[in-house]
Amino acid sequence: MYRPANSLLVQAGQASLAATASAAAAAAPGLHPIVIRFGRLGDMVLLSPLLNLLRRRYRMPCWLIGSGPWSTQLYRGHEDIAQIWSLAGRHTPLLLGPTWWRVLWALRHSGKSPVYVCETAASQRLKRIKVLLALAGVEPERCLFLQEDVADGNEHRVDGLLRFGKQTPSALQAANFPCPEVDPAPQLKVQDEHRLECDRWIRAQGWSGRPIVLVQPGNRRTMRQHRWRRNQIDDKGWSLANWSALLRCVHASLPQAQIVLCGSRQELTLLRRIRLVTGLNEVVAERLSPCRLLALCGVAHSMISVDTGPAHVAAALGSPLVVIFGNTSPRHWLPRSVLGGRVIALGGPPGVCHVDQISVPEVFEAWRSLPVRQNSLTGGPIGPDRGSVSV
Repeated sequence: MYRPANSLLVQAGQASLAATASAAAAAAPGLHPIVIRFGRLGDMVLLSPLLNLLRRRYRMPCWLIGSGPWSTQLYRGHEDIAQIWSLAGRHTPLLLGPTWWRVLWALRHSGKSPVYVCETAASQRLKRIKVLLALAGVEPERCLFLQEDVADGNEHRVDGLLRFGKQTPSALQAANFPCPEVDPAPQLKVQDEHRLECDRWIRAQGWSGRPIVLVQPGNRRTMRQHRWRRNQIDDKGWSLANWSALLRCVHASLPQAQIVLCGSRQELTLLRRIRLVTGLNEVVAERLSPCRLLALCGVAHSMISVDTGPAHVAAALGSPLVVIFGNTSPRHWLPRSVLGGRVIALGGPPGVCHVDQISVPEVFEAWRSLPVRQNSLTGGPIGPDRGSVSV
């Protein structure tokens, strides 16, 4: 086919420019992107796609500065992470404790690495982070700060973080660090040692060969001095009667299952009350460390949860999942699964402002519609009985 000479010249010029840009990007030295996020469990899970984007974009794994125990337990050994610093708590005073000083030293010796601060202007922790960066002598031109006010009102939290990760600090040339396409769903991995420990624990409990249904009824507000007793001020606080009725339905539909009420130490009182009201030997209340939670989510039959951090862990490990929302929107916070696990959301505005507006039959039928999961530790696949169950 005949093509005009000027068209061929344009195409040749475009190819030459692309080759030059590619060569420049390849010649630019790799950098360890630095990500700072003092978030809760779910917040740290949602960082996963951003960490993957930055690792691939800057051609070196990230440095992660977080708080609490979950940063290390979520990302230790992860391919997107080179180094993790976990501060004692999100509200620990600046430079109090040895980890702060280690972080300060690392930042002082971080070269030209870009710094992505995933705290918004409304965060009470942002001022301390800015002081830390200033004390470490980090040039402002290397730093970017998350701006949520420019986000689309319907944008998912992960999509906003990925948009943030495609920005380039003014100290660097964007052409040297092109943005790859990444999966917009968190991906977590269970360490072999934690998987084996969980397997031993399951056998010690006498649950081998049985499907495990995880139930997460609590959230961060539950942990604040018996607020679960007044769940009208907690839009995620489903009543004890609802939880006990739901667990009886799950047991009737899948009688061989072990139902595990899971939560933190502060949530144990709530978990034990639900177990007591339910009155079934097949229901247990367990305080789970982040490591054991990850391992259990990796092998569980399914999970039923309010909108809280462990739901994001379950989705990131492929567990079929039902999440009930109160006054927060699934458009922004729905857990995402990359491993084929289905996630069903119930509730959320404008139709629902409190989880008590969601009925037991709605949650139960959503759970029964979840796909069967192949489960290596509990002898699966075992799906719920599709027969009728009175609710």
